[in-house]
Amino acid sequence: MAKSLYNPDKYTYRVIWSEEDQEHVGLCAEFPSLSHLAESAPEALAGIMKLVGTVLSDMAKSKEEIPEPLSLRQFKGNVAVRIRQSAIAKLAMAPRSKAHR
Repeated sequence: MAKSLYNPDKYTYRVIWSEEDQEHVGLCAEFPSLSHLAESAPEALAGIMKLVGTVLSDMAKSKEEIPEPLSLRQFKGNVAVRIRQSAIAKLAMAPRSKAHR
């Protein structure tokens, strides 16, 4: 397994405010079940990163499959966008630039 998967710095984090808890919440996109509450945003971020590091270490020891960081994934595919027929007609009739010929 790639060594970068064991590095908590590679994962995707965010910090949000919890009105219910009256604290900041540190979250990790690759580990949606984990969170860390703290009085400040920097403390919440540091706490969730430390927690992810601990979980990664435990997963490695028990030979569990470690989620690939979003930052290392390569995404590809198509996106379909629905537009009005009148817009399609305008695009079809519009003069083409030299770059598109």
